[in-house]
Amino acid sequence: MYSIRMRGSAEKEIRNLPHGVRQRVVTTIQALAEAPRPQGCQKLSGRDAWRLRVGRYRIVDTIQDDALIIEAVKVAHRREVTR
Repeated sequence: MYSIRMRGSAEKEIRNLPHGVRQRVVTTIQALAEAPRPQGCQKLSGRDAWRLRVGRYRIVDTIQDDALIIEAVKVAHRREVTR
């Protein structure tokens, strides 16, 4: 089982999400502890990160398989996540 870490910027972005979306994003991040690469996640090119879709929002995370750690790097609307 992986442990979940959150960057401070990701925590702030989650706090600023609409309430219903916030709950779905938090539930999805917690589920990553059991399945770090669920169906639908995509490897980002040029970076050692993965993107996961939650409605119109995206979660960008890094996975350290050797240490069993997942770090949520960014949570944002789909049009802002790559900026």
